[in-house]
Amino acid sequence: MVSYDPNQNLNQTSFAVFDVETTGLSPAYGHRVCEIACLRVVDGIESGRFESLVDPQRRVSAGAFRVNRITAEMLAGAPAFEDVAPSLLELMEGAVLVAHNAPFDLGFLAGELEIAGLPPPEGPVVDTLTLSRRAYSFARNSLAAVAVSLEVEAGQAHRAMGDVWTTSQVLERLLWDLERRWGVTTLSELLAFQGGTIPYPLPSAVPLPPTIADALDSRGRVRMRYVDARGKETERSVRPLRVHERRGHLYLLAHCTLAGELRTFRLDRVAQMELEGAADE
Repeated sequence: MVSYDPNQNLNQTSFAVFDVETTGLSPAYGHRVCEIACLRVVDGIESGRFESLVDPQRRVSAGAFRVNRITAEMLAGAPAFEDVAPSLLELMEGAVLVAHNAPFDLGFLAGELEIAGLPPPEGPVVDTLTLSRRAYSFARNSLAAVAVSLEVEAGQAHRAMGDVWTTSQVLERLLWDLERRWGVTTLSELLAFQGGTIPYPLPSAVPLPPTIADALDSRGRVRMRYVDARGKETERSVRPLRVHERRGHLYLLAHCTLAGELRTFRLDRVAQMELEGAADE
């Protein structure tokens, strides 16, 4: 377990600035990371970087494409998240995580690591969006708007490393202003100014069908007969990952053998299910 010195001076603190591009707005609905980047800096000086396109094992939604312009052709042959996770986690180890609108990026990071069977990084998280709102009175606080207001160099918007670069420049200017105007010089003072560390978003607790609960405990598979919205019935073998509630219905996020990717199933459309057995370790 990594320990953090609350009295550590900020110019000696390692920050791991990261950003994700995704197939949609929420991992709770099965959306995935399709690009990730991380830049590790100490006192504004880069000490390491990582960036990669990621095979999301599902289509990029039309809404996400309008923002990030990441195409299926660009993702062809990209590694799965579980393949890039070790390099990413190594770069993040022992650093304070930083993102702009951190809960969004943290939610996707935690969701991908859950699928890969890996724990999320420990330690404090800093959100440049929260800090910007507390330190300034800008009309808008999007990353691009903050960068313009602070007159810092910006990278390519809505691509992972471009947004990471912009966030790192915003962070450097924020830390300078916080020291000059409020005397913030240590990690504990920075977190206090922010209002505490940013927590990982937790999925809402929902009641689990016993078969799915058993599968989650054993990392096993479930065989089920599923009736889709058009009334077509198919037999599926799935590995459950999470159950969430949306608009009064329970949905199962699972890796589907038939589709070869993550799919979301409405539980009231499952005609029958049974546990297949524990997954191979």
